[in-house]
Amino acid sequence: MAPEDARVEPRAVDAAPAHPDAAPTDTDAVAALVAVAEQRCGDVLVVAVDGPSGAGKTTLSAALVDRLGAAVVHLDALYPGWDGLEQIVPLLTSQVLEPLARGEDAAYRRWDWVRGRWSRTVVVPRTPLLVLDGVGSSVGHAGDFAAVRVWVEAALAVRFARGMARDGERYRPHWERWARQEEALFTADGTRARADIVIDTSRRTWRQSST
Repeated sequence: MAPEDARVEPRAVDAAPAHPDAAPTDTDAVAALVAVAEQRCGDVLVVAVDGPSGAGKTTLSAALVDRLGAAVVHLDALYPGWDGLEQIVPLLTSQVLEPLARGEDAAYRRWDWVRGRWSRTVVVPRTPLLVLDGVGSSVGHAGDFAAVRVWVEAALAVRFARGMARDGERYRPHWERWARQEEALFTADGTRARADIVIDTSRRTWRQSST
């Protein structure tokens, strides 16, 4: 998650971050699903990489971008602050997925975590393959547009340790607030159960859904 004070956003939306710990088998497994998937968002094939914070979604997304030559949208840029998770599905669908499904240009407003307000507009490049990286990317109506729905998870202690290492202990209250929103969102939606593949980064294992 991005902070709301002096620290800049931890991930750049317009470029994929480094992924030194990406497990090749995870990337291979998702790529295999992409190879046989059918588009559900106009002529764009969408891969939604979802799951709780600290699980490794951005690491996997970056590996997929490199492997598949895809464009990426990091949802950290769309959440309107630490209490805005419930708004992600309508924001993502109205600004990105629905226009792409209609064959139109798509763009989204980027949230400025430092100033606590919307900032510039980011154009989504025209692409045959788009990776969505972030909590809520396959929830509800957003999931209807995803050709491949990926759920990335890790043990709670592992995820929080990663978060504190990245953002610092002073962000623990924010992480705890966000975690409560994640639990409510995912429980109501049944997101994990609807995933095409589940990847556990704390054990580096994966399983493909039987549905």
